[in-house]
Amino acid sequence: MKCPGQDSRYWKPGAIFDARCPKCDAEVEFFKDDTTRRCRSCGHQFLNPSMDFGCASYCQYAEQCIGNLPPELIAQKQDLLKDRVAVEMKRYFKNDFRRIAHATRVARYAEQIGRREGGNLGIILTAAYLHDIGIKEAERKYDSTAARYQEEEGPPVAREILTSLGAGEEMIEEVCDIVAHHHHPRAEENVNFKSLYDADRLVNMEEDLKEKPLSEEKMKGIIEKSFLTGSGIQIARELFFPKQENNRGKI
Repeated sequence: MKCPGQDSRYWKPGAIFDARCPKCDAEVEFFKDDTTRRCRSCGHQFLNPSMDFGCASYCQYAEQCIGNLPPELIAQKQDLLKDRVAVEMKRYFKNDFRRIAHATRVARYAEQIGRREGGNLGIILTAAYLHDIGIKEAERKYDSTAARYQEEEGPPVAREILTSLGAGEEMIEEVCDIVAHHHHPRAEENVNFKSLYDADRLVNMEEDLKEKPLSEEKMKGIIEKSFLTGSGIQIARELFFPKQENNRGKI
């Protein structure tokens, strides 16, 4: 059975229309069920400006329904998914409010760093919410929260959550890879990993300093050596030495 909305016999006036190419301003003919069209004048492919992609941005069957998703929609889908991941993270940790708060603070810093560094915020924030998701299994199996056990147990849990939410395989692979070594950066890392790593470092430093304060000299040394992004270093300076950063800004 064909969906009436896709059957041209039921189309109303306006179902076939012209839209201006955003690159060269040439007219491009669209049918209402076209997801994209390529401009014959300049070759630019762009989204149907009259189509509502709202459901496709989160539905796991979107590609089956409308075909290959355009890059803009993939980015939107990843961005919307992060909020649902946050909910699932809270459900998973239940009343473990300390770990929920930790993940939430990491996500807040990760968003700041990722935005400044030009990373994929959908990937970065999803990884931020799930980076310690293996800690419960680590405690259950090994009676330990050691980093290596978290990294070992985290990816299967993260994959299960992301699969249930309809995340794409490419996104799942990258997030699980980040979770699998989030305490141990490799020689070469992309901006998504670096943003998460620095955000986690910031929150861990905040938590550690409450237990064991360090001298200003030691703190500055740690900040200069421990972070992977310039934005992470800058936020750390602003966070731990706000007066100095304010004075520097006035010079």
